[in-house]
Amino acid sequence: MHYNFDEKIERRNTYSLKWDGGELIKQLGYTERYDDETIPLFTADMDLPVPQPLIEALHRTVEHRIFGYSVFPDEYYQAIQQWFKKRHNWTIDKEAIVFSPGTVHALNVAVRALTKPGDGVIIQRPVYPPFTAAIEGNGRNVRNNALIRRSDGYYTIDFEDFEAKAQEENTSMFVLCHPHNPTGRIFTNEELKRLSAICEKNNVLIVADEIHGDLIRKNHTFTPLANIANNTDHIITCTAINKTFNVAGLHCTNVIISNAELRKIYSEAMGMQLPSPFTVAALIAVYNEGEEWLEQLTQYIDDTMAYVKQFLAKKLPTVKVSIPEGTYVMWMDFSGYGLPAQEVHDRIYNKANVLLEDGDLFGEEGECWQRICIPSPRPLIEEALERIAKEFQDIERGDA
Repeated sequence: MHYNFDEKIERRNTYSLKWDGGELIKQLGYTERYDDETIPLFTADMDLPVPQPLIEALHRTVEHRIFGYSVFPDEYYQAIQQWFKKRHNWTIDKEAIVFSPGTVHALNVAVRALTKPGDGVIIQRPVYPPFTAAIEGNGRNVRNNALIRRSDGYYTIDFEDFEAKAQEENTSMFVLCHPHNPTGRIFTNEELKRLSAICEKNNVLIVADEIHGDLIRKNHTFTPLANIANNTDHIITCTAINKTFNVAGLHCTNVIISNAELRKIYSEAMGMQLPSPFTVAALIAVYNEGEEWLEQLTQYIDDTMAYVKQFLAKKLPTVKVSIPEGTYVMWMDFSGYGLPAQEVHDRIYNKANVLLEDGDLFGEEGECWQRICIPSPRPLIEEALERIAKEFQDIERGDA
C-alpha cells in the first residue's frame, strides 16, 4: 500500500514527550520557551504513521481483551533472525538474544555489570548524550576518542588516539554508535575491523549501539560490527525496532551477545524482563511485514534531507550541513556566523520557536552545532526552516 507521509497527524494530548512534555523539556534545560506554537524537532521519534500490518497486529491484541504477563514465542525470535539475515546477511542464534525494555537501559546494565567503578569507557564525541550519562552516572570515567572533522564536514576516526586510550590502564569498554548519532557516519568494514581488533587485543569490551542500522540512505550499505569482526566474543550489539518503525513507546530492544559467559553475566544483571503483549505483536508484525513501509520511508527521508540541504544552501548558506550516510538526524554547523552558542540557541529556540538539540549536549565538539530530527511531514520541516531563516536573515544580508 501507499503511505502518505505528508499527512499531519495531531499528536498533542496523546502523552507525547515531544508534543505534550513542554514543562519537562524546560525543566531538563533544553529550552526556555515551549508553547502551543513550538515546533519540536529535537527527539528521535517520528511524526509519521506506522506500517499498516503493525496497526492490525495491535488491534488484534486489543481485541483479545486480556493483557496479562507475556512471554516470547518462537515467532518472536524467528522474526528477528529472518530480518537480520535478509537485510544484513547476519546469522543470529536464538540463544544470543537478550531482551531489554530500552537501549539506554541496556547500556546502563552493560556498564554496571561488565565494568568496575573507576574504569575508563571510550566514546566518540560528538555523540548521543546518554552515553556520557551511563558512564559517569555509574561511577566510570569517559575516555573521549573525539571524531576528526574534515574541512568538508566528513568525520573520521582518530585510530592513533583510540589505540592509546584502549591501552590505558583500566580501560574496559568501548561504546560504539553505529550509524553514528549525530554525525550520520556509517563506518566502513575496514574501520570496524580495526576498532574490533584493537579492542580484542587490549581486552576491551565493545557495546555497539546499532539501533539506527535500518535507517540508511539508499546509496549506502550498513554492516553490523558483529558480522564483520574476526571474533565476536568481546562484542555486545543493541538492536531495536524502536527507531526503524517509530515504536519507541513500546520499549523493545534486543541485545545480541554470542559469548555465553558474557551473556550469562549480562542476563543476570538485566534480571527477568517480561514483555508487553503489544511489544511481542509489534516486533513480529514489523519484522515480518514492514519492509515495504520501510522502503517508502527511506525514500521520504532521503527526499526531505535533500530539501533541507537545498533550503540551507539557498536561504542560510552560512549554515553547513551534509547528508548523513545513516540515521534520520542532520547535524548543522552554525559556527560560520561567529555568534556565541547561546545566541544561536536564542534565535532558534526562543525567537523562531523551533526546538532542536544544542550541539554542545553531544560534547564540546558540538558547540555552535544543532541536531535536527527530520522524520516529520515535510510541510512541518519547511515551516520550521522558514522560521529559523527569518531569525538569521539579518546576518545573511550583512545587516548585523
